[in-house]
Amino acid sequence: MSDLTHAEVAQRLERLTELSVELSANTNTAALLERILRAAKDMTRADGGTLYRVTRDRCALSFCISINDTLGMYLGGQGGEPVTLPDIPLSTASGAPNMAAVAAYAANTGVSVNIPDVYQAEGFNFSGMRQFDVAHGYHSQSFLTVPMRDHEGALTGVLQLINARDKRSGAIQAFSESDQRLIEALASQAAIAITNQSLIKTLEELFEAFVKLINIGIDEKSPHTGRHCEHVPELTMMLAQAVHETANGPFAAFSMSDRDRKALWIAGLLHDCGKITTPVHVVEKATKLETIFDRIHLVDARFEVLKRDAEIQSLKDKLAAGNDARRHAEINQLLSARLAGLDEDRAFLRRANVGGEFMRPEDQERVRQIARHRWIAPDGNERDLLDAEEVANLTIRAGTLNEAEREIINNHISVTIRMLESLPWPRHLELVPEYAGGHHERMDGNGYPRGLRGEQMSVQARIMAIADIFEALTAKDRPYKKGNTLSESLVILGGFRQRNHIDPDLFDIFVRQKVYLQYAKKFMDPSQIDEVDESLIPGYRP
Repeated sequence: MSDLTHAEVAQRLERLTELSVELSANTNTAALLERILRAAKDMTRADGGTLYRVTRDRCALSFCISINDTLGMYLGGQGGEPVTLPDIPLSTASGAPNMAAVAAYAANTGVSVNIPDVYQAEGFNFSGMRQFDVAHGYHSQSFLTVPMRDHEGALTGVLQLINARDKRSGAIQAFSESDQRLIEALASQAAIAITNQSLIKTLEELFEAFVKLINIGIDEKSPHTGRHCEHVPELTMMLAQAVHETANGPFAAFSMSDRDRKALWIAGLLHDCGKITTPVHVVEKATKLETIFDRIHLVDARFEVLKRDAEIQSLKDKLAAGNDARRHAEINQLLSARLAGLDEDRAFLRRANVGGEFMRPEDQERVRQIARHRWIAPDGNERDLLDAEEVANLTIRAGTLNEAEREIINNHISVTIRMLESLPWPRHLELVPEYAGGHHERMDGNGYPRGLRGEQMSVQARIMAIADIFEALTAKDRPYKKGNTLSESLVILGGFRQRNHIDPDLFDIFVRQKVYLQYAKKFMDPSQIDEVDESLIPGYRP
């Protein structure tokens, strides 16, 4: 016969149903565990309770939360004192299942243990409990220990309640059969909820590990790009937080939840994942003539051939002049001038081979003039010193990439978008491809790959565009450029703002909230962090 009235049974079922719904909706594991223990304690009117979690190696039970009303004890959980109690091993030293500790027994057998009075019970070792009672002036009596197993029968933990109280007198009593069935039902629901949370967390950890795996691949291909993939998300989150905290202006209504931050962070980590397909010699092109190696050395060799030929010709001219000392002096003078001119031209080409912010038109023309020097190649044929492809590379106006290589580099964003759009993103991450795929778009619509205008892009994509540019400007580990100082980087970034490449309002927040300085202190070399006069930044008014 039931020890509860029909009304009490109905009330318990309603509580259990409500709790099941709450458990399925709770995404905070720590809060979920504490809610389970407190609900079990309240529904059975227990004075105290402990929730154990099985350790990762599944060799022991660890104290997760322990609560006792009489003693005012609150260990673990969301706001309790740190738990210092040792784990309960599930096996003995010999490897046999631990059946002496009641919690380990329940875990090993999958059977609930309901003890009316532990001081009268046999078969379990309660010496630790007795020591606890003496130390705290407490009297443990009734125990209910229930294993928590999920729908597949896997152990997730153990729920243990102590000292059930009579609902009228408050006297300590045994846990009833209905108490046990109720807690077993709750433990089953709780185990499934915990397993779901664990699976979600595991999947998230697996996904983040996969993201890191991609970045490791990019890093192995190019350590410079790898660091870029680490720093851009950091700077993106700094600027996003500054925008989130802005109380006035165009972005006063912008805010981010934890899920929004998660999506933006992942987008930042993956914003250049397409570079895993970009050839190394393009990503790492340090000079204009570099392919698999720097072909400036081939040009050097041709100059040596020209100098050798000039010396041979001078010797021939001297033989033809006989003993004419005056003519010999003229020949020596012409040879010296020729060799000096060739050395000067070679030095100029070596300087031109190094990429810079801007190559003057007159320097480009000088490359073309030098290219017309004639030399005898190893095949015996005379040809121009530089071929058309070499001239095209040495006259690159800015940086080290020619048009074909720039298209290869630019294609990484198209690959990034295709890679990210191919993934089955959960709802809270479904905008990751848009955030990551828009960081090379421009406010004026002249960016790539889709030519989107500012209003067609999310705020997050526009934030990432600024982060991507600023990180590249300040990076000092690139093989093709020097790292600009903080003030130089802000002046260049201001130029992007004036040319309507980046969002002007986000740029104002970036400068006004000194996001640049926050980033600089964390990631830039101290030698690059100079004094910034914000009044000199183009397009910004303090």
